[in-house]
Amino acid sequence: MGVEENRAAERAPAALVQSVDRALAVLEILGSRGEAGVTEIAAELGVHKSTAFRLVAVLESREFVEQLAERGKYRLGFGIVRLAGVTAAQLDLTREGRRTCEELAVDLGETVNIAILDGDRVVNISQARGSGAITSYNWVGQATPLHATSSGKVLLAFAPEPLRKKLLGGDLPRFTDATLTTPEALERELAETRRRGWAATAEEYEMGLNAVAAPVRDAESRVVAAVSASGPAFRLTRESFDVVSSQVVAAADALSRRLGFFPR
Repeated sequence: MGVEENRAAERAPAALVQSVDRALAVLEILGSRGEAGVTEIAAELGVHKSTAFRLVAVLESREFVEQLAERGKYRLGFGIVRLAGVTAAQLDLTREGRRTCEELAVDLGETVNIAILDGDRVVNISQARGSGAITSYNWVGQATPLHATSSGKVLLAFAPEPLRKKLLGGDLPRFTDATLTTPEALERELAETRRRGWAATAEEYEMGLNAVAAPVRDAESRVVAAVSASGPAFRLTRESFDVVSSQVVAAADALSRRLGFFPR
């Protein structure tokens, strides 16, 4: 690489950072003014009009700004709203999820968790223990397997098909004699989960531990989390799954509504 090429390579990162900074400044200008034309944006940035136009064009291509055709001005676009909505939904899920956990734990007397999909695993983000809980183990922040937990089955069952197939293509480790370790068996279980709207595990992750989970949906109808109730197998029996699942589904549905989901 020659001297001029080296200098160009050194300048490129600085130029890129400057462009990002200016693009963010455009968003701030539109946020404070409500709307502005390219000439106004260029004047406030202290750049040539052509530079301002290129910045606005890129932002418009990503729907972060939109043009008001009748006046030739620009304003913030739906892309900003979309990002804000994602952030708000995450905050709402954490806040409202805590309320759901506490209410359901009181009703069932068991441990209740809310979990989300994180790559190829499940991560619990909220937990409440009921009066009948016999362990004080804290699952918050703990990663658990998709195929051997009720929350994991829910999140896997309602994941987009390409992602589900990718996740099913990996190994399915055995944790107990009851763990589903073949893609065929797990696929049947996931199909049943989608049909009835909830999932269960009977000593599939830990001996003596059973659980039931249901999906939580956001305003776009996407399954973004799972609510689960877990307890000792001698109390949360297979025979009780139908009754317990109705309460877990009701709690998950209530949380979904608080996140903006309404069945169509």
